[in-house]
Amino acid sequence: MSRRHAQDDTAHLPRSRPGTTDHHRERTGTEPVTARSALRLRLVLGVLGLLVFLLGTALFALWAGTVTQRDVPDPTQLTVLAVICGILAVFAAVDLVVVVLRLLRER
Repeated sequence: MSRRHAQDDTAHLPRSRPGTTDHHRERTGTEPVTARSALRLRLVLGVLGLLVFLLGTALFALWAGTVTQRDVPDPTQLTVLAVICGILAVFAAVDLVVVVLRLLRER
């Protein structure tokens, strides 16, 4: 039998692996079935992180605008720090959206 025919024969077989049910793997750990994340704590930390990174973005951007090329740190370094803080602020905002949606789903 050629390789092509062997692949055709296995196309009709189910793709699930042993030990799985539906789309979830079988439980193997010791965590409780009703384990939940501390969403309220994650919400508080997310808000604080968002505020810190937004403030960092604004401060580094303003600082970059006031220094000259001969200063240390130079405007390029401060701009890079502002961009990094901005990216982290976006991640914090996305996490906040996820947490709020999960909190609303629990109610």
